[in-house]
Amino acid sequence: MAYSTILHVDMDAFFASVEVLLEPSLRGKPVIVGGAGARGVVAACTYEARAYGVHSAMPSVQARRLCPHAVFLAGRYDRYSEFSVRLHEVLGRFTPLVEGISIDEAFLDVTGARRLLGDGEKIAWIIRRAIQDDLGLAASVGVAPTKFVAKLASEAAKPRASRTPAGVQVDPGPGVVVVAPGAEIEFLHPLPVRALWGVGPATHKRLARFGVQTVGDLAAVPVESLCAALGPSLGAHLHELSWARDPRRVEPVRAVKSVSHEETYASDIHDGARLATEALRLGDSVATRLRRGGLAGRTITVKVRFHDFATITRSSTLPEPVDTGPAISRAAVSLLDGVDAGPGVRLLGVGVSNLSEGAARQLSLSLEDAAGSEPGAPAGDWERATAAVDKIRARFGDSAVGPAALIGSHGLRIKGRGDAQWGPASES
Repeated sequence: MAYSTILHVDMDAFFASVEVLLEPSLRGKPVIVGGAGARGVVAACTYEARAYGVHSAMPSVQARRLCPHAVFLAGRYDRYSEFSVRLHEVLGRFTPLVEGISIDEAFLDVTGARRLLGDGEKIAWIIRRAIQDDLGLAASVGVAPTKFVAKLASEAAKPRASRTPAGVQVDPGPGVVVVAPGAEIEFLHPLPVRALWGVGPATHKRLARFGVQTVGDLAAVPVESLCAALGPSLGAHLHELSWARDPRRVEPVRAVKSVSHEETYASDIHDGARLATEALRLGDSVATRLRRGGLAGRTITVKVRFHDFATITRSSTLPEPVDTGPAISRAAVSLLDGVDAGPGVRLLGVGVSNLSEGAARQLSLSLEDAAGSEPGAPAGDWERATAAVDKIRARFGDSAVGPAALIGSHGLRIKGRGDAQWGPASES
């Protein structure tokens, strides 16, 4: 019977490993990348930090309590993106069927490469060595007939860290784990049920009522009972996964559905005028990313999280797709008009969806629609101004030019991709 050979390549502690590579004096130390402030979260950490119980998405305050001697770094998303591009260049040498699912992991279908390069395990080791040689970084690789099992196999291939009387011990792990065709159930059923996609804390609590602790326990529950307890969609989904059934193929091209930026602030914003300025800042950066991707969008969304973590979203759909900062920011500010910042806003986000490629963006709009332009000026002026901004930023960096409203005591405040992504670095 023909079967597919799917690889899941996952970089080990990617952000932290890049930082250690660029600063070798950090090697062997507990390094935490993320927001170091009271509202920050951990983006990544070395295995030396993991030995103390630190993990990604953990509040930085908690991470500091667990590992007070850790080195905290704010993170450099642009640098990680550069390494990600190089990673995908390496992966593309082995198969055109590469599906990037995040900045540091990807699925590969190497079924067609087996005749040339060998079986899945051999290809996995070749790729792992190529990543080490080209990037100087380590990766873990899972090999299986399906995407779902391959991802779990890569997790089993990861390094592990523990604390001993002599200090922190890092076990490099197997590096590559192979789940052969026909062995999926044997591999899958002993795993904790939390390993399944779709089993979060709430679902886990519901499943515990059935005595479900492992994937095998879940597989033994009739699908009808799962659907009754969890809903038809989730119940059927988890039942299929528990029996290693995952028909999804590796999709080399995944269409971008939305582009957004959000930021958590060191102190709450209570002033509506400042909130509007922040929306302008976020909208300008979203627009830049859209244009770089050759995209424009019609639906503008703002996300507001208040001091008590209550979160609201507001959206509006424009008659034509847009990709300029003024158009996006104007729509975002309009959506914020009905939001009371008085209680305190801790996070603001601006996003654009309903995207299209190569849209005829704003050529028909008057310059009055371009926010801040002279009435009666030619409609193409803003298009040319935007093109000029893009050229300047491409040559001198994003902070070289931007809306005048974003100039403050520290100069032009342009929102870069990844800036404060994991919370503010400090309260200052």
